Amino acid sequence: MKWTELSVLTTNEAVEAISNIFHEAGASGVVIEDSTEVKKERVDQFGEIYDLNPKDFPVSGVVVKAYLPASSFLAETVEEIKLAISNLINFDINLGENIFTISEVNEEDWATAWKQYYHPVKISERFTIVPTWEDYTPVSTDELIIELDPGMAFGTGTHPTTVMCLQALEKVVNKGDTVIDVGTGSGVLSIAAALLGAKNVHALDLDEIAVKSARENIKLNNVQHVAKVFHGNLLDTVTEQADVVVANILAEIIMTFTDDVFSIVKPGGLYVTSGIISAKKDSVKSALEKSGFIIEEVLMMEDWVAIIARRP
Repeated sequence: MKWTELSVLTTNEAVEAISNIFHEAGASGVVIEDSTEVKKERVDQFGEIYDLNPKDFPVSGVVVKAYLPASSFLAETVEEIKLAISNLINFDINLGENIFTISEVNEEDWATAWKQYYHPVKISERFTIVPTWEDYTPVSTDELIIELDPGMAFGTGTHPTTVMCLQALEKVVNKGDTVIDVGTGSGVLSIAAALLGAKNVHALDLDEIAVKSARENIKLNNVQHVAKVFHGNLLDTVTEQADVVVANILAEIIMTFTDDVFSIVKPGGLYVTSGIISAKKDSVKSALEKSGFIIEEVLMMEDWVAIIARRP
């Protein structure tokens, strides 16, 4: 399938308005390339941050990109988009250079282009995530290597919420534990639990693509005898209690099933949860405490939060 990339060189001030125009035209999302990103300073605790390539960013201003499927109506749609963007000046929005470009993209190229930005990353004291297409030599004898091919599923293992979950699992998973991974995505947390010595990992996801990807990654890391992936919503497929439950999903969803998790976690067991933006931290903590959990630790990275809670 062929896609058309629409690109506008503009200003920070116009990004939100132009993004909205693209969405209304049928784009499911936008890509924003901000020239200031290259110069931003970031905290690098475990070497997880790589230098950005200036060639991937505009020299100045901001580029907003959107993708629409090529069709016979595309030319008309493009003209409507260009007109709508130009009309933003009537609302005193600074468009900057307002350079509009169009190019064609093959879906096959699109599906693999992101791999050039994904490299081995040391996530915690012990975990290093290595993409399947990269060669990597461990630097210490106790290093735990997770090979990963995210495919079309969410979860390269480098997002702050995943990093914090991995760091938390490293603290709480003991040999012989039973672990439940809710919303497993690429399976990275299930693999981590198995490598830490869990005897049984029950992973589940509502997205069938994620289920397929997780099974492949679990097999790639030779932990398929420990970690099993099921298609299901939240805890639907779980019938036994666990020593540790981990859920890296949205805060709004976390708050809907804290009672269910409480009943699944063994007395004295732990619940590791993330996917929580900082503004939702107190709400999630309150929901957990209302269900009976005791908050043991709150981790924070950038604007994200992870919580370790214990069932008394």
